[in-house]
Parts: sequence; C-alpha cells; structure tokens
Amino acid sequence: MNFNNLKFPFDIKFHVATLSNDFSVSDANNQPIFYVREKMFSWRDVIKVYHDSSKKEELYQLRSNKIIDFQQTFTIADANGNTIGKARRKTFKSFWTATFHIYDANDNHLYTIKERSGFTRMMDGMVGEIPVLGFFSGYIFNPKYVLTDLNGKEYMEASKEPSFFGRKFKLNQFNSSEDDSLFVLSFMMMLISDRNRG
Repeated sequence: MNFNNLKFPFDIKFHVATLSNDFSVSDANNQPIFYVREKMFSWRDVIKVYHDSSKKEELYQLRSNKIIDFQQTFTIADANGNTIGKARRKTFKSFWTATFHIYDANDNHLYTIKERSGFTRMMDGMVGEIPVLGFFSGYIFNPKYVLTDLNGKEYMEASKEPSFFGRKFKLNQFNSSEDDSLFVLSFMMMLISDRNRG
C-alpha cells in the first residue's frame, strides 16, 4: 500500500459490539484504509489486515512466531507472504511503560515504540480498580505511544482519545519514512496487544 497518498492523522476505532478484537482505520479525509481483525480460537495469535470490513481483500498478516511467546513477537508479511518486518513486545520493560521493538526483515532492530508516560499507566491501573470511579479512568487517563529510531528521532505517535465505552485512537505522523508501512502495521499489532490499556 502506498502511504504517500494517505493523509494523517489516522482515526482508529475498535468495534466493541463484536466478540473478536477488531477495529477500523480511516485517514483524515475519512477514507477507509484498513479493517484489522484478530483471528479467534487459533493456536497462535494471528492478526489479519483487510482493506475494509467486507474482508474480501487481505493486505497483510501479522503472525505470532511461537505458540507460547512471552515477548509476543509478530512477523509482519504482505499478501504475497513477503516479510516486511517484525514487532516484539519487551515484557520485562513493560511493567512501567509498554515497549515494543521493531525489526526489519533481516532481524535488525531499527525502531522502538514506547509509551510516553509511566505515570499514566500507573494511575490508569490504580483508578481502574476503584468501584464507580474506575468507570471514568478511560476518559481521564489516556496513553500515548511514540515510535522513534535508535537515535531518538520521532516518526509517529498513537494516542488514545477520551471515551467512556469505545476504544478510539489517533495515529499522527511527525516524519515520513520508507518504512511507513512497517510503522503503521506495528502500531496495529501494538493496539491489539495493549487494547485493555486506557
């Protein structure tokens, strides 16, 4: 997919009325880009990315490398099976802030997605456990995730929009790159993986 013709920010909306973990992605002109769906009841986690909710055209597939994978590594491939890259959650660093390492097709670590504020994660977890008050945590405490290269240059940021029931995010672009498709797909994996946050 050519991301040069798409306008940021992207709007991401989870479908809370469905049993599966799925969401739609549209650009700033409200043009549909992706329909993302996690395959249910499979031995390995599989996330399929379609052009739209009709699911007639599969564009990408993100597949967990192992049946039991504590670091949750996903291989990202296009419709022809060509590997674009990999996204791996860093488990031990995620107790304070969610962290994902992004690799190219040759397993070179080039980028990192990291939650901006550990305080937001802590407060969301604490307030979310309080009866009645916890209902408002998703409206008050909203995480942001930034993608940077190894030198700290920021390329994209996903931020949760305040809401009581649904899960809505915006994906903003700060700098373009030849790896834009890898960036966007890595964020799709991260949002499925971290969907219960915020």
